[in-house]
Amino acid sequence: MAKTQTFADKASKAAKDKGARCEKCDTIKQPLLMVIGMPSSKTKSTSFVKKRVAVCKCNEKEIYG
Repeated sequence: MAKTQTFADKASKAAKDKGARCEKCDTIKQPLLMVIGMPSSKTKSTSFVKKRVAVCKCNEKEIYG
């Protein structure tokens, strides 16, 4: 039989911070998918480049602008 889980167990698990911590500012890094539109000179159209970035307090201004 499975172990019964109490509400206190569920609440303590949900309260834990998940993710990697930044070495500089010691906050949790939030994953973000950044999409950049790059114009093509050959076809005169726009292609989109997707890039995964981890955002924390110390690099927030550089990424968000």
